[in-house]
Amino acid sequence: MWTSEEWVAYFEHNATNLMPIPWGAGAGATREELAEIIESLRAWQLGETSDGTRLTRAAERHAAQTYDPAYVEAIKRFIAEEQRHGEMLGRFLDLAGVPRKGRDWGDSIFRLFRHLRLRMEVWTTVVVMVEVHAMLYYAAVRRATGSAVLRRICHQILRDEVPHLRFQCERLAIIHRNRGRALRALTMGVQRVLFAGVTVAIWAGHRRALRAGGLTFRRFWGGAWAQMGKAWRAMDPRGYTWPTGRAN
Repeated sequence: MWTSEEWVAYFEHNATNLMPIPWGAGAGATREELAEIIESLRAWQLGETSDGTRLTRAAERHAAQTYDPAYVEAIKRFIAEEQRHGEMLGRFLDLAGVPRKGRDWGDSIFRLFRHLRLRMEVWTTVVVMVEVHAMLYYAAVRRATGSAVLRRICHQILRDEVPHLRFQCERLAIIHRNRGRALRALTMGVQRVLFAGVTVAIWAGHRRALRAGGLTFRRFWGGAWAQMGKAWRAMDPRGYTWPTGRAN
């Protein structure tokens, strides 16, 4: 498990080691490809563009409670990476001559849910679930297009999402560290119900693009649960050695 200082260092390094995007090639997607994926991309791009204000406030409260001031900076760097994803997708939409979306029902629901309780556990749990599905989503979009620009964007985002999931799962392991067996079991049960709902919602909103990338609902459902199983193992505090007195 990395400390918050180590995560800050990682995000700083990653920001200067990005894959080159061949923007000069133009959108490079056929009309048929765009017809299958573009509305989904518009909605997903919107979801990547949060200003992070509420999350930063939640991180500040959590950092104060856990005596981990560097966590706030780590969260700010994480937010910056998500915003970079949104800007890359937005720039592709611009190249394709497609307007960016200002509002989407799915994005509105997820934002509302995250803001119901200003606690890191609630926010982080939802983010892990969305990012698990993002791994499947961007892989599907990459398969669905011949655009060199969009394929490289998806590759970069997928490369970023792997450490994002580790970062968030490690934080949940810290949060769950001192919970008893019964409360951990209850937490897991609630998360499973929530995850099933998120999976169905994402399929409902993005099934056309997912199908274009070769995913049936059965494959999407199975892939999502397999990925989330890895995340649950990564957020299980029993999988870590905890030095005495370590708070962060």
